[in-house]
Amino acid sequence: MQTYTFLAFDLGATSGRSILATLDNGKLESRELTRFSNTLLPVNGNVYWNIFGLYEALLAGMKAAAAEGAKVDAIGIDTWGVDFVYVGKDGRLLGCPRAYRDPYTEGMQEAFFKVVPRKEVYDLTGIQFMNFNSLFQLYAAHKEGSTALAVADKILFMPDALSYLLTGKMVCEYTIASTSQFLNPKTKQLDAKLLKAAGASIEQFPALVNPGTVIG
Repeated sequence: MQTYTFLAFDLGATSGRSILATLDNGKLESRELTRFSNTLLPVNGNVYWNIFGLYEALLAGMKAAAAEGAKVDAIGIDTWGVDFVYVGKDGRLLGCPRAYRDPYTEGMQEAFFKVVPRKEVYDLTGIQFMNFNSLFQLYAAHKEGSTALAVADKILFMPDALSYLLTGKMVCEYTIASTSQFLNPKTKQLDAKLLKAAGASIEQFPALVNPGTVIG
């Protein structure tokens, strides 16, 4: 049977790692190649993620795999949920993404439920209410008068943003979108009404793709 080699990037809210894995005759073996920190970036009272530092960490993991002579068949990226990046019409990132630990979402649930009732939001999405869910982050940005939100051509969740930096292709992967509180599990689509109420639009998100989809 053919042997397959995979490079996986597992990014958490404090650290990340690259893992090289092989699947040979039904047996999966894996080992850690690199490990790196992922620290919050406080700026003027706001809290961001250094996505460009994370991108460099991905490149370092790829170089480590190449240095071992690994012929990688596929690369996968997973991260924590809810956070996202704004991308302009020229394809450039509109700054670093706000972190879910940023206090700008305080009180946003209650404010949003005056626009769309809590029960309706739950009926449409079915996930736990947390202040930092993407829906409330978008609403907080909208209430702040965020220029990035207003002019963004696309909005990418963290793993999709990193895959975009590597491939130049934009997608919205289904399982990470499920953390947002604007994915409808019944229709399996993003909910246009919730996005509009939050100050965004469904057109700002790329097409949904299933996990395992080859991007580029």
